[in-house]
Amino acid sequence: MALSQIKSLRGILIPKEVGQILDRRAFSAGASKKKGKGGGAADAPKGSTLSKEVKSTTTVGANILKDGTDPKVLADSEYPDWLWHLLDKRPALSELKRKSAETLPYEDLKRFVKLDNRARIKDNNSVKATN
Repeated sequence: MALSQIKSLRGILIPKEVGQILDRRAFSAGASKKKGKGGGAADAPKGSTLSKEVKSTTTVGANILKDGTDPKVLADSEYPDWLWHLLDKRPALSELKRKSAETLPYEDLKRFVKLDNRARIKDNNSVKATN
């Protein structure tokens, strides 16, 4: 705010040289250097150097070990069955409340208890926060 007031008064009270000094920002020496025209082309993403065959047979970027290699993609039959159910949609708390607790499978009953406890804790916390 003070700088904007100084800028508005620059023509009246402050000589031109002082106004130029106030206008400059203090950056580090490396950051103040500007790139020449065409600098955006150097920042463009580079094309992949991997062949299509390597991309389709390995999981590129999945290696977490320093001296390891990327894992190979296996056939679907070689993966465990539970892996294919990880992204299945599970019922929400409102759907589980509508069903009878006696008819729910064990996994859904476990999920119902967990979600119900979580909702009850949230309600208690909101009541305590308002008091």
